[in-house]
Amino acid sequence: MVNPDALPSWLSEADVEFYAAEFARTGFRGGLNWYRNIDRNWELFGAFAGAKVTLPALYIAGERDVVLDFAGVRERIPNMAQFVPLLRGTIMLPGCGHWTQQERAPAVNAAMIDFLRGL
Repeated sequence: MVNPDALPSWLSEADVEFYAAEFARTGFRGGLNWYRNIDRNWELFGAFAGAKVTLPALYIAGERDVVLDFAGVRERIPNMAQFVPLLRGTIMLPGCGHWTQQERAPAVNAAMIDFLRGL
């Protein structure tokens, strides 16, 4: 990853200062523990292998999200309705990365409000 010369439009210096102060105050244990415990998480979730999400759902992702480059992820998205039978939509946000709710707040909010109104 490249350290950019300037912050993206959706992230201000005030945001960075706030996050840095909070991480300095509380640490980053929660975020790191997910990765520290990744093998155990796979074991715990193994009991749910093949389970379907049976509630109405909406999938929103940024087309530039690095998670989409994980093995098999892009191939699963078109077939998501097999595992999420009540999938109400799939939205790929152009030019957006991993932090959809920050990078494209108006689009995410509008999509979620439309989804909720349709329930």
